[in-house]
Amino acid sequence: MTFLSGPLPRIIAHRGLAIEAPENTLLAFLRALSAGATHLETDVHASSDGEAVISHDPDLTRVAGRPVRVEQLTMAQLRRIDLGHGQTFCSLAEALDAFPEARYNIDIKDARAALPAARAILQARATDRVLITSFDEKRRRAAADALPGVASSASVTRFLPAILAAKFGFAGLARRALCGLVAVQIPERRGPVRLVTPRTVRVLHDAGVEVHVWTVNDPAQMTRLLDIGVDGLVTDRCDVLKTLVTRRN
Repeated sequence: MTFLSGPLPRIIAHRGLAIEAPENTLLAFLRALSAGATHLETDVHASSDGEAVISHDPDLTRVAGRPVRVEQLTMAQLRRIDLGHGQTFCSLAEALDAFPEARYNIDIKDARAALPAARAILQARATDRVLITSFDEKRRRAAADALPGVASSASVTRFLPAILAAKFGFAGLARRALCGLVAVQIPERRGPVRLVTPRTVRVLHDAGVEVHVWTVNDPAQMTRLLDIGVDGLVTDRCDVLKTLVTRRN
C-alpha cells in the first residue's frame, strides 16, 4: 500500500467525520471510513511527556471548555478528558493501530510534535500509508527527514513559488519548487486570488504532483473542482463527497 495508490479522487476526511462524533477522535475516524473516506486528515501536537497527540488546536478551550494547552498535560491526563460520545484525546500511535489499513494525512502543528509523530509512524510501520504536511517548512522537514521515503505535501514556502509558476504556465519552475513532494494541498481561493484554476491544476500535474483542495463541503463546489481535474478534496462531509463520486462514476 502507498498513500497515493488507488483510484481518484481522494476522499480526504477532515478530522474524520464529526457527525455524532467529536472531531479528531477514533469514533470520528471510524465514521469517516465507514462513510467511504479514502484518507483521514488529522493534526498532531505533543503532550508534556513527548507523545504525538491528535488535536487540531494547541489548547482544549474549543473542544473541551478548558483553558489549558495540550503541551501542559501528559498523554494519560489527556485520555481522561471527556470530549463527548465516549471519546477522549488519543495518540497518533493509537490511531495508527486502531485502523491499520487507513491512510493518514498528518499535519504537524507544533515543532515539538515532529519527532514524536515520526517515532509513532515508524513504530507502527506505517510510513507507506501516511503523508506528512505542515504550513511550516521546518516542521514538515523535521518529521519527513526522520521518515525516509514518506509522502509529503508542500509547506507555504514551498507552495508559493510553485503556484506563481503555475499561474504563468511555467511547469519547470513549479517542478523545481516542488521537488521531492507528491502533492499540494490548498484552498480554492486565498482572499481575492483564485489559486485553483484549470491552468494551475494542469501545470501542477505537469510538475508531477497531485492537487488536493481544502476544505470543501458544498456539493456544487465539489463538482466544479472535480470537473477541472483536482485529485482530492479535503472535506468535513466525506459522506456527501462519497455519494457524489459514486454518482459520477
